[in-house]
Amino acid sequence: MAKTNPFTFLQQVRSETRKVTWPTRRETGITTAMVFVMVFLAAMFFLAADQLMSWGIGLLLGVAG
Repeated sequence: MAKTNPFTFLQQVRSETRKVTWPTRRETGITTAMVFVMVFLAAMFFLAADQLMSWGIGLLLGVAG
């Protein structure tokens, strides 16, 4: 690995940082909303799967109420 002096390293870091494209506030808001929607859908899916498996196991063991 080639050694680089700290000044050159900082120049390279600054150059690379300029290449980064940051999301806009609108894009961040939309992405955040989509994450919350997917979390809600996943929670509903796992709730339904858990209830179904609980019911099935209760039926198999004869303890269904």
